[in-house]
Amino acid sequence: MTDHLDLLLTGRTLIAGEIRPAAIGVRDGVIVSITPAPTTTAAQAADVAADRHLVLAPDEVLLPGLVDSHVHVNEPGRTEWEGFASATRAAAAGGVTTIVDMPLNSIPATVDPTALDLKRGIATEKAVVDVGFWGGAVPDRLGALGELHSRGVFGFKCFLAPSGVDEFPHLDTAQLNRALDEVASLDALLIVHAEDPGVLERSANGGGIRYSEFVASRPAEAELVAIDHLIDGVRRSGARAHILHLSSAAALPRLAAARAEGLGITVETCPHYLTITDDAIADGATAFKCCPPIRDAGNRDLLWQGLVDGVIDIVVSDHSPSTRELKLGHGGDFRLAWGGIAGLQLGLAAVWTEAARRDIRLETVLHWMSTGPADLLGLGAKGRIEVGADADLVVFAPGASFTVDVTALEHRNPVSAYDGRRLTGTVRETLLRGVPVDISAGAVPHGRLLERPLPLPVMRRPERR
Repeated sequence: MTDHLDLLLTGRTLIAGEIRPAAIGVRDGVIVSITPAPTTTAAQAADVAADRHLVLAPDEVLLPGLVDSHVHVNEPGRTEWEGFASATRAAAAGGVTTIVDMPLNSIPATVDPTALDLKRGIATEKAVVDVGFWGGAVPDRLGALGELHSRGVFGFKCFLAPSGVDEFPHLDTAQLNRALDEVASLDALLIVHAEDPGVLERSANGGGIRYSEFVASRPAEAELVAIDHLIDGVRRSGARAHILHLSSAAALPRLAAARAEGLGITVETCPHYLTITDDAIADGATAFKCCPPIRDAGNRDLLWQGLVDGVIDIVVSDHSPSTRELKLGHGGDFRLAWGGIAGLQLGLAAVWTEAARRDIRLETVLHWMSTGPADLLGLGAKGRIEVGADADLVVFAPGASFTVDVTALEHRNPVSAYDGRRLTGTVRETLLRGVPVDISAGAVPHGRLLERPLPLPVMRRPERR
């Protein structure tokens, strides 16, 4: 490292799936050098020509910034639910340096170039981390997905059951097959909320405050039937598809079989499915409502095994906030409350707390939450600490614990299923392209807008650990 650096970071660092001492050199927002540094001290680091030196404390680890490919920002139109300023501050506070915004619940939904341009213009002025966008596949835009594809969206989201908002209607099975044919012709990616409307209609009940009744209204069968339709469509069309927020572990055998068949299907699950179980949800506790729902402890254990076995690829937040009134203002009636978990800021700590209890390494967690999502999106410069990658970095104290105080979160509304939980793992600093994101000082926006690389590469899967 003879050339002058903007930043030198020294300490235990996650590199190529292993945590080891290293000195990381940054210039112009990019990692330009990685040097083994088993004995480097602050004094020795000072001998290197750099504008800034950051020497990690003994209890800290330098991680690649997380990549969260499933975030509902809701701006414009429902900015009182979240918004780019608050969402990206929350992301940075939780160690997330890249988010991809879902095409709903904003108004207008991101289903055409005009709506995309509107969102991009707002995000440019407010985002403190990097932001990309999904497009929407809704019935009246089938046949025109290429308009958004050419504008750099990372793929197209569809629902197979009602989405909960009128401006984003779901696809029936015939329309799903049309969408798969279209994304196959574009070499695009279809991301799918997989619940079957017929099963949901047969399972509907009168709601109320009992969580068990809510789960009964959205049974595992709804996911299984929808996933079967998707597998059949992928097999027929040759398209690539990604299953969103898998909550039912009963689907894992058929997903494993589809992958063994060579079908282009990837899968995600979310922190709340991995860390919360139905017996922890009191009647009327609508902060925990999400669709599909949080299920039992045995199901949770099988989801973890699905991750370890590689059937589930990534863990992302599905951050879907709303106002406090929509979430909690219906007398505890799960049928009426908004369905979504606000967890963008807390995902890493929540997953790491449970992973450590299961003797799963931090390195493995970061693959699921950083490298894996970056690979799904084709962002080769994100989610890893290597020469040539963006210097999106997180100083993380894996042994430091804290109790979640919902009023202290950066989320716009003080509602979270994690409120009051004791979590382990604290983000002490987040850097975007080597520049600290100073949330306490208002976090000056310097996030960039990201577009899909051309062509989008096939997702890489690591060896089992």
